[in-house]
Amino acid sequence: MENSQSHTIDSSFIKAEAMRLGFSACGVADADVVDAHTRRIYEQYMAEGRMADMNYLANYPDLRFDPTQLLPECHTIICVALSYYPGQPLPDDTYQIAYYAYGRDYHEVMRQKLAQLISTLADTAGITDTSTHFRICTDTAPLLERYWAVRSGIGFIGRNHTLIIPRLGSYYFLGEVLTTIKQTTSPSTRMAACNNCHLCIDACPTGALHHDGSFDARQCLSYLTIEHRGLFTPEQEQLVASQPPPYYIYGCDRCQQCCPHNNRPTPTTLPEFKPHPDLHRMTPADWNTLTRERYQQLFSHSAVKRAKYEGLMRNIQCVAKQKTPETPPKPETPHITNI
Repeated sequence: MENSQSHTIDSSFIKAEAMRLGFSACGVADADVVDAHTRRIYEQYMAEGRMADMNYLANYPDLRFDPTQLLPECHTIICVALSYYPGQPLPDDTYQIAYYAYGRDYHEVMRQKLAQLISTLADTAGITDTSTHFRICTDTAPLLERYWAVRSGIGFIGRNHTLIIPRLGSYYFLGEVLTTIKQTTSPSTRMAACNNCHLCIDACPTGALHHDGSFDARQCLSYLTIEHRGLFTPEQEQLVASQPPPYYIYGCDRCQQCCPHNNRPTPTTLPEFKPHPDLHRMTPADWNTLTRERYQQLFSHSAVKRAKYEGLMRNIQCVAKQKTPETPPKPETPHITNI
């Protein structure tokens, strides 16, 4: 194994290279044990059962709270953000899919782009064996992504529990590279915050976001329509069915759509994130009669596969019990100061 002590790269070079590859933001942090406060909050969340049946979130606590165990001799965590905001959202008169799932599965796209970043960094540092000096994480490893994005200086965690990047917003995928390379320390910057804004809490149709700052996945439309397996309980069915139009059948973007930080989102230019051309032509009637074959055509290599055909049809049948979606009036975005 090569001596990791000899590899150092200026953090400004890492960030510049990430931006050259098309990432929207990049930050670099020294790898360390997660602070005690964050760990306590996370463990309390799990102990109270607010993760619903996503029990995998409790797996590998030693790795989750100490990323240096994910990669031997890890010194640095490189965090990147990649825009997924669609240039043309689905029309309001049909069923909705969360923006992030419009195009190709982000795990595939992010991994490919991070591999390109690793290639450049390895060449710069004179590393030939990348497997022992780098590890890619794309929401599949037990890593607290938003925590490390904050530590790296990319953004802050908003009341809607998404990572918000100042001047850019929150419609971004996150990815990380763990590496044995040491970085020159970047000066920390003070991040903006939500201050007195509670628009996301007010916009959540199921009460998953609480004014005390907590979040309950058991009430969240994204959890119910994506992660929940099997039939809905009567209570769950009521939560999904009682949402206001336009009706979401996969995920939910409401807590981001109302956020003032997303007033001027920048649409992605990546062709991989463009949806199937027929997706915008789907009517509620088309969704209600969606066949397995049509599902495969629309969502090849898509994150929607997470819910599987059966799960998506369960969601569709639930909202189909409501009246045909109507175009809701677009609310005016209030002027929020101190953001």
